[in-house]
Amino acid sequence: MSQTNNPATPAAPPPEARLHFLDYWRVIRIRKAIIITVFLITAIIATAVTFILPESYASTARIEVQNEGGIIQDLAGNPAAQNSSYDPYFIQTTFEIMQSELVLSNVISAMNLNELWGKKYANGETLKTTETMDILKGRMSLAPVRNTKLIAITVYSDDPKEASDLANEIATAYQQYRMQTSKSQTEVGLQTLQDQYLEESNSIQTVKQDADTLRRNLGINGDNPNSSSPGPTLDADTLKQIHSEMLEDDRVYAELLVQVQSLQNIEQTNSAMLPDVLPTMYPDADLSTELSQLHEAQRGLAAKKVDYGTNSLEVTRIQVLIDELDQQINKRVTGIMTTLQSEVTEKKAGLDVLEQKVEDAKKKDFENSTKDQPYYDALFKLQQMQVVHNLLYAKIKSMTIDAAIPTTTMVIVTDPAVPGKSPVRPNKPVNIVLGLIFGLIMGVGLAFFIEYLDTSVKTIDDVERTFQAPVLGVIPQNIGYLLDEGSESKHAEAYRVLRTNLLFSRQDEKLNTIVVVSAGAGEGKSTTTINLATVFAQSGNRVLIVDSDLRRPTLHKLFKVANNLGLTNYLLKQNALAEVVQTTLVPNLDFMASGRLPNSSMGILGSAQMKELISELKQRYDFIFFDSPPILGVSDASILASEVDLVMQVIQYRRYPQPMTIRAKQMIEKVGGNFVGLVLNNINMSQDEGYYYYSGYYHDYYYSRTASEQDAEAKTAQAPPGGTDTEVGVKQKY
Repeated sequence: MSQTNNPATPAAPPPEARLHFLDYWRVIRIRKAIIITVFLITAIIATAVTFILPESYASTARIEVQNEGGIIQDLAGNPAAQNSSYDPYFIQTTFEIMQSELVLSNVISAMNLNELWGKKYANGETLKTTETMDILKGRMSLAPVRNTKLIAITVYSDDPKEASDLANEIATAYQQYRMQTSKSQTEVGLQTLQDQYLEESNSIQTVKQDADTLRRNLGINGDNPNSSSPGPTLDADTLKQIHSEMLEDDRVYAELLVQVQSLQNIEQTNSAMLPDVLPTMYPDADLSTELSQLHEAQRGLAAKKVDYGTNSLEVTRIQVLIDELDQQINKRVTGIMTTLQSEVTEKKAGLDVLEQKVEDAKKKDFENSTKDQPYYDALFKLQQMQVVHNLLYAKIKSMTIDAAIPTTTMVIVTDPAVPGKSPVRPNKPVNIVLGLIFGLIMGVGLAFFIEYLDTSVKTIDDVERTFQAPVLGVIPQNIGYLLDEGSESKHAEAYRVLRTNLLFSRQDEKLNTIVVVSAGAGEGKSTTTINLATVFAQSGNRVLIVDSDLRRPTLHKLFKVANNLGLTNYLLKQNALAEVVQTTLVPNLDFMASGRLPNSSMGILGSAQMKELISELKQRYDFIFFDSPPILGVSDASILASEVDLVMQVIQYRRYPQPMTIRAKQMIEKVGGNFVGLVLNNINMSQDEGYYYYSGYYHDYYYSRTASEQDAEAKTAQAPPGGTDTEVGVKQKY
């Protein structure tokens, strides 16, 4: 026996699904009818709408817009510089103004659009200005020209002349609005400045009178009327000269003071040295002469004492001379010391006088500053007011000149609109192409959406990934019965492939009872059972088909036999096995009909008699095929799955949702059935290339040759009694 599924063993998780490009291509091929239908409908609608829509012409006028600003001077007297950079806020503000009632109402009035469009769109009834404005807004488009101050005004209309007239009129209306606004603002601003100028003039006159009164009362001479503070008592030159004198006198005083102090120290310590030192510090010709005479007399006295003795007349005379010279020198030294002391005192007095002069000047300046400050405060205020007064005057002159210059330079119509030569709406080629593209996108999107909602079995990969089971065979669409078509039918090869894969799936040659089940009705299990059994019989195997669908038997109709005797008769022990088995036109193929099922025998397939029948048939036939009812409909299929050796499930391509087919497989495993694999039925090979290369290529291989070639090959390929070449190959492989 082959291995059975153990419910206790957890199933391995399915591998991750990955979409390949060919999967998308498969969806497109399968759903091409939906894609083409949606594509054609959308393309037709887009084309029809494009040709039904009224034609519209466009005309564009370009204007250059400048910011507000004077061209002469600003309030400070500097040249007014206009901002040349791109200002998105100014551009957006301009757009809003151009679409406002201030501008569009003038356009409507100038072109009499209320009455004109009333006749055209309101059956002759005059429109309201708001209604006309809404229509006009819907027809106009404003856009800035990149990196410039230009604005493009585009207007659409079914009349090309009307479109150009509207664009030009909007440009003109906005130009007039800017001119009027600028003129009004200039007049109001100029009047305000003039009033301020007069007020400032009166204030200046009042402050000037107050300053003159303070000047007279305080006794200020007013030598420097532009000064904001009183002048110093000592001017800068005089103060500089005094500082120079003070520095020089201070230097001389310091030197004299040092000399006097040095001489006084010598006089106190050694008065005899003073006459000799004094000439070196204070040159004096008389003192130097007297000192020379004294020294000469002293030398002569010393010589006379040696020659004549101390009591001689010459010695006495020289001594008298020396005494007189000492007296004179002492007087001279005393006089010089007195003179030096007088000079020190005099220099000190001079310094004190200069310092007092400076201090007196500072004190006088402080007193004058405190006393005269109100006048100078008033004078400073007057000067500030005069500066503002002059600026106001300059601004008034500037605005007066600006007002005299035409303001059309703020808005210049650079390119007037001209009537269009061809309509711009609708753009037929673009609309049709967009319709085609949109239709294709919608078709493909709808196809993939339907494919997403479709949970039925689609590809072999889907089946093997979802069911974790092998696909034994792929059966194309429109398969007939091999009973009628014979062994050389072009459809037989698909079942030969199925037969080979089924034989490979067995692990024991004794496993020869097979039940073919499906999740729901109409999936092709009966056709698969008959054709697969026919292929086995054509290979030389003794095969029996048992119609075990007791509630809705159909196989007896295909074999064109009666259903009076069959499986139920044997199980109820009404007839022997030989009586219920019938031969068919296919060699080696027998058939057992279902027989009529009494109402009292609904559970007959689970009886011991059924198990005995299966055991006996295994001894008589090489392979026994059971055709069962849908496994999700009644319990008969589950009972058969638990009793036979092998269970094979048929799944019809794109018929039932995957959960339903998965549930069928789970029921087989739950009852202990030996599930060997799946059969995909009713595959459209022309739409799914993957299935074609899996199973459909044999059509070209086997049936692209002539009839004589096929007959010759069929004669040389007759199978031996033990089976066909294919089966021999399988047995050898085993």
